[in-house]
Amino acid sequence: MDRSKQLAEEKIGKLLLTFSVPAIVGMLVNALYNIVDRIFVGRGVGSLAIAGITIGFPIMIILMAFSMLVGLGATSLISIRLGQNRKEDAEKIVGNAMTLLVVIMLGLTVVGLVFLEPLLRIFGASADVMPYAKDYLRIILFGAVFQGIGFGMNNIIRAEGNPKIAMLTMLIGAILNTILDPIFIFVFNWGIQGAALATIISQAASSIWVLSHFLSGRSTLKVYKENLRLKIDVVLSIFSIGFAPFMMQLAASAVTAVLNNQLAVYGGDIAISAMGIVNSISTIILMPIFGINQGSQPIIGFNYGAGQFNRVKQTLRYAITAATALVVLGFFLIRLLPVQLITLFAQGDQTLIDIGTNGLKIFFAVLPIIGFQIVSANYFQAIGKPKQAAILSLSRQVLFLIPALLILPRYFELNGVWMASPVSDILSSVVTGIWILLEIKNLGTNKATEKNPTKPLYQE
Repeated sequence: MDRSKQLAEEKIGKLLLTFSVPAIVGMLVNALYNIVDRIFVGRGVGSLAIAGITIGFPIMIILMAFSMLVGLGATSLISIRLGQNRKEDAEKIVGNAMTLLVVIMLGLTVVGLVFLEPLLRIFGASADVMPYAKDYLRIILFGAVFQGIGFGMNNIIRAEGNPKIAMLTMLIGAILNTILDPIFIFVFNWGIQGAALATIISQAASSIWVLSHFLSGRSTLKVYKENLRLKIDVVLSIFSIGFAPFMMQLAASAVTAVLNNQLAVYGGDIAISAMGIVNSISTIILMPIFGINQGSQPIIGFNYGAGQFNRVKQTLRYAITAATALVVLGFFLIRLLPVQLITLFAQGDQTLIDIGTNGLKIFFAVLPIIGFQIVSANYFQAIGKPKQAAILSLSRQVLFLIPALLILPRYFELNGVWMASPVSDILSSVVTGIWILLEIKNLGTNKATEKNPTKPLYQE
């Protein structure tokens, strides 16, 4: 069965499994980049080094934001174009996306290196943590272009109907990183710089694999020289669709800056280290949800473009159900084994273990509702409605979370910092629930579509 027929006719449950399982495995493996770094750095260098990575994380989020702006924007657009049987237009998007990724990431490398120290101060680096953060981020920035190509173009591989190849991209990088981390940190004694070097080498390997897929002729969508030349209409269309995840990541960076500064005030560097561990555990739990999003996106986008709205609704229901099951499982795991999870990163540091365990329990107090919110916000991204997707994503990341971070610690101190996340999750889930119900109720009618799904999102 060819890809278009598969997306149009295959049973939704089987189709979602086919696309989501490789994405989930790939996302989990990809999450190992930062998690493995923090485990080995925590055990081999110390808690201040974990704080250094945590302080630098907003910069890494910004790099990911631009990768998503291009990669996810192009991916959604390509899926809709393929659903409309417009392969040539899809290939123009591929070529423009590749050029954008290289140009943008090189520019970010230069800007990041020039302004690294003031940025780290803004993100909450103390005098003790600054040397670790600078040593780590300098190297990470030099590998930014590899991250952009590896992540951005890999999503396009998934959009063209090759989820297993996309999964292999992430496996290659994560496995290599896991091998190199202990060698560079414990054998060569390169400390936190060794962790960063292992990361960019692994990202380079992933990007080479992705480029080989497109340049060897194995890909369904081809990269033609003439399509590498940027066209303003194509670029604006990519940016329009990719705006929601881009803003969500920028918001996450801003939130992390506020969070780090609040942690520094109410708990010091040790609280920032604890937050780094909590974030790592959060990544492990939430990455499968993002994998479900990536798996459902081409199904929703294709069938929306083809006008098969019953299949769109069914895919959304299945995705929400699967995401909720996963976060409920994560919730019980945290409740049963909080100390063991923190100790994985902080063996022998009882203060860090105590602060981290308390923070972990509070931070994930309403975890079971998060899967619904993330999948529903992504739905609007998949059908080419970036404004709605951006608002719903930002409601959780900015509109509710930043005020909570600024208000709650005044009354509850460090516990207030941890409480901000569940408060934001509750409020954003209520807003998302109302919006998604209205959207699904009107799906297939004029009210549901700001644009006809068969109408081009850019004109020649």
